[in-house]
Amino acid sequence: MTQEKWGQLRQRLLKTVGQNNYTTWIEPLEFSVLRDGVAVFKVPTNFFGNYVSQNFADLILYELNNAGEAVQRLTFKVSANSVERPTPPANPTPKPVQSKQIDAVGELQAAPLDARFTFDTFVVGKPNELAHAAARRVSEGGPVTFNPLFLYGGVGLGKTHLMHAIAWELRARQPELNVLYLSAEQFMYRFVQALRERKMMDFKHLFRSVDVLMVDDVQFIAGKDSTQEEFFHTFNALVDQHKQIIISADRAPNEIKDLEDRVQSRLQCGLIVDLHPTDYELRLGILQTKVEQYRATYPGLHLADGVLEFLAQRISTNVRVLEGALTRLFAFASLVGREIDMELTQDCLADVLRMSERKITVEEIQRQVSDYYNIRMSDIIGPKRLRTFARPRQVAMYLCKQLTSRSLPEIGRRFGGRDHTTVMHGVKRIEELKLTDGQIAEDVEMLRRALEA
Repeated sequence: MTQEKWGQLRQRLLKTVGQNNYTTWIEPLEFSVLRDGVAVFKVPTNFFGNYVSQNFADLILYELNNAGEAVQRLTFKVSANSVERPTPPANPTPKPVQSKQIDAVGELQAAPLDARFTFDTFVVGKPNELAHAAARRVSEGGPVTFNPLFLYGGVGLGKTHLMHAIAWELRARQPELNVLYLSAEQFMYRFVQALRERKMMDFKHLFRSVDVLMVDDVQFIAGKDSTQEEFFHTFNALVDQHKQIIISADRAPNEIKDLEDRVQSRLQCGLIVDLHPTDYELRLGILQTKVEQYRATYPGLHLADGVLEFLAQRISTNVRVLEGALTRLFAFASLVGREIDMELTQDCLADVLRMSERKITVEEIQRQVSDYYNIRMSDIIGPKRLRTFARPRQVAMYLCKQLTSRSLPEIGRRFGGRDHTTVMHGVKRIEELKLTDGQIAEDVEMLRRALEA
């Protein structure tokens, strides 16, 4: 790595850590050499090196690897032209756990933490509030109340974000703790490597000496019998020592195929929390939070009303896709020097919107509405004008207008050959009732969520 590249990385670190931290702790770092996966930095004092190692090493490691540098760990050495003032240590004997943390984590090559994934940047809504509360409780440290904490949910719902946030918070609150975060794939790799090199005793000692073990995407060990067995024994050893274990997966333990019964049973003995698919309000909140962050990077860019609401409505399956779409939108608008309006949004994100479009059919809406109101589907389509059938019919028409690309005349034909003006009246009536009738508003929202799930 060149000095020029380190200079560029420092500018990225500036945006993450803020001006004060950058001036005090990052700017004085002097890159020396990168050899055999170890990046060496010169520091003015030993205290300085220790502080950076504890508070910023993960972030620096992440940025280095993100820039294409194969770095496994960092080393800090006092510069030859610096004068280290000897200060009597407050504790003549270093804490064993502190030395254990550096050695164990260094050897195990813990996965770097993403500095963006903290509790401050996690947007809380109804679908994830329980998972957030549980993660917060674990991150406070103290006595173990539920072990393990098992977080599960689909792609892009915030599992990894919460895992990183817990690790950051634990390290900030109790820097002496040996917090190990890694993926199940890394666990498996280290296990296989230990078998190959005949170092299983070292492997067992290192993994069982951690204070908090965090394993991401545990479903990847399913079907790997030897790895599952070692994971099971490691799990038991840590639980017996009252050490906290935090696990994430893409589904609940009993739904992971080829997972041994005893492992499944162990994973189910703690608190299992499901991160539900995001709802419209949560997606909108995430977008609003991101916009505030982008204001500093793209000053002067104007965002037209309705754009965020449009994106939150249309991109409903994956938060990563949603955030990526907003990033692309801001970058594109900045390059072409235009306001972010609906026209620019649809042009710039045409492919994303097309891929994210949920293919909801008129028939699906009619069936869902008839089930919800406990009436027959033929009554929704039929000619009866009783309020018992007319209101659900209008709700179904409204949802067809909102969730499908069908025209009003086409929707009318699907509702017993009705005229497009009838559909228009039904849609308008539901829009009015949503503002004055809380029950109708709740019915429409519940149905929309069920159809988009």
